[in-house]
Amino acid sequence: MLKLSDFDYGLPAELIAQEALQQRQKARLLVVDRKRAAFQHLLFEDLLQFFSKDDLLVLNDSKVLPCRLIGKRKTGGKAEVFLLKNLGGMKFRALLSPGRLKKQERISFGPSPVTALILDKDMVEFDAKSVENIYALGKIPLPPYIKREVKNSDAIDYQTVYARLPGSVASPTAGLHFTREILDELQKSGKKIAYVTLHVGLGTFKPVKCCNIAEHRMEAEDFNISPESIKLIEEAKLNNNTVIATGTTSLRVLETYARGKTQGKTDLFVYPGYEFKLVNALITNFHLPRSTLFMLACAFGTEKLIKRAYKEAIEKKYRFYSYGDAMLII
Repeated sequence: MLKLSDFDYGLPAELIAQEALQQRQKARLLVVDRKRAAFQHLLFEDLLQFFSKDDLLVLNDSKVLPCRLIGKRKTGGKAEVFLLKNLGGMKFRALLSPGRLKKQERISFGPSPVTALILDKDMVEFDAKSVENIYALGKIPLPPYIKREVKNSDAIDYQTVYARLPGSVASPTAGLHFTREILDELQKSGKKIAYVTLHVGLGTFKPVKCCNIAEHRMEAEDFNISPESIKLIEEAKLNNNTVIATGTTSLRVLETYARGKTQGKTDLFVYPGYEFKLVNALITNFHLPRSTLFMLACAFGTEKLIKRAYKEAIEKKYRFYSYGDAMLII
């Protein structure tokens, strides 16, 4: 049995990155070589030396929505409406705080005429003219371990440069280190790039509470792979070219595809013991202890080696989590 406690580790608070780097490509890169059980310490811009001609890089082009709305109750108290999913029209599934908010209570948002009526503990309905008007009131949803207010720059910093399709409530952060220049250089040197879409939901970050991690159930997330990307993936498979997943989201899409699905929902939970069918290399960030993301990294790089890598990253004072440094597992 794989126990939840097996995936715990201690992290000094000062290593949790609070700000994005001004130059994305200057993030540190810990390269984990599985065959040699060895590490290299480089910069993200050095990534290209590990790619061969005709390798396929897979990126998740989902775009983060400004889904965190701060409003006021009739009493004048603060209220937060965190939009999770549009249910049609102006209705949304949402996280509401404080917990004492009541049904039929109405939340107002600043000078805007827009208000939200609480229909249930996790459902609201807005009186806005359009969904776009609602999201115009929102802020980028930085994770709670970033202990500061959202800044205007986060609207750029917390998006990948290739983000295209709005739908995520958290960034697929492994891709934050890419710049347009790096992507152009990859293509000029003969590498292929395929885009997939997985809209990140809070389920990806849902705490694992089961002592036996195999009992954990992932919340399903919407994904899609275009015909153009399917063609590139199939060519890579046919020619035995390396398929590099950028982030846990891209990896889960690819491994879901390897099991016969090209779109819909995926609740694939990858943890040690999982047999990978398609992905050969993984670009990822450093993840929270006890998270499904850390478990996925341990599955891909082997539990023993990834735990060693995290220990080394802590000793070398790498920056952790969303705005932190990167890891390449080859």
